Amino acid sequence: MKIILPVAGKGERMRPYTNNLPKCLLPVGGKTIIDWIVESTRPLTPAETIFITGYKAEVMDRYLAGKPEWGKTRTVLQSDPQGLGQAISLALPYVNDDEPLLIILGDTLFDADLGCLADESENVLYTYKVQDPRRFGVAVSDESGRILRLVEKPQEFVSDEAIVGIYYIKDVKALRTALKNLMDHDVRTRGEFQLTDALQMMIEQGCKFRTAPVHEWLDCGLPEAVVQTNSWLLQNKYELNNISRIVVDQRNSINNVKLIPPCIIGENVTLENCTIGPNVTIGDNCVLKNVNVENSMVWNDGCIENRTIQNRIVANG
Repeated sequence: MKIILPVAGKGERMRPYTNNLPKCLLPVGGKTIIDWIVESTRPLTPAETIFITGYKAEVMDRYLAGKPEWGKTRTVLQSDPQGLGQAISLALPYVNDDEPLLIILGDTLFDADLGCLADESENVLYTYKVQDPRRFGVAVSDESGRILRLVEKPQEFVSDEAIVGIYYIKDVKALRTALKNLMDHDVRTRGEFQLTDALQMMIEQGCKFRTAPVHEWLDCGLPEAVVQTNSWLLQNKYELNNISRIVVDQRNSINNVKLIPPCIIGENVTLENCTIGPNVTIGDNCVLKNVNVENSMVWNDGCIENRTIQNRIVANG
């Protein structure tokens, strides 16, 4: 199996936090977004993970150089972004037709079982039931979960199963053909080559797709959503309900501090006369004095004095 992670986007809605970083490298819940995604795929032991880069590609290259534990990785540059379909087509020369392919959008955090894909014989789209399907692309499926068609932002109800950005493709040759057809004939939706259009073409040509559920679909699209996702991760991905995690670091200085779990404290952190928590992540090299923080993230190198921080991201610079 090979994995493709598109991470080329500019993260416009996350400005100013993405001024110097690609969105996938923003920290949430004590790790970067891309760390959460890659770690979720490790049980599948992929032969290679391909990152489709664009905005701040050089930053992503440096980050990957420090991740030998991720196994074989490759970056493919999408220099002129024209949609997700085009992005995937750029990576397909490095995927054989007989190699299963897992595509995960690089800003999609989720709680789902990917392990079942190790022995999967069909194409799978992961979905999440939503209250307002008009905002999403949805999968229309029968009672057995077999996908009949895909519909982009339906204005009349056809399904509440939103496509979340996790695509397992067994029929790689058919995907390759469908994407080539789109681009050869300049078939665009909203001005771009859409992966969903290629998948719909595959369905129409007889490729079998089924749905699989994600238990949680965690939004990282806006700063306030990232704060909520941070809280969810602390509450559900660590055993922190009754404790707080403090990185063991002799440089940490913690005096007269009340910790309300769950919270995570990084390395080389100074805390004086503070109340921290609940649902707080503090990065490395931070200095907080006379500060109350709850439901927030203080990213690396943050320096805060004499303030109350609630439901916010605090970033240095």
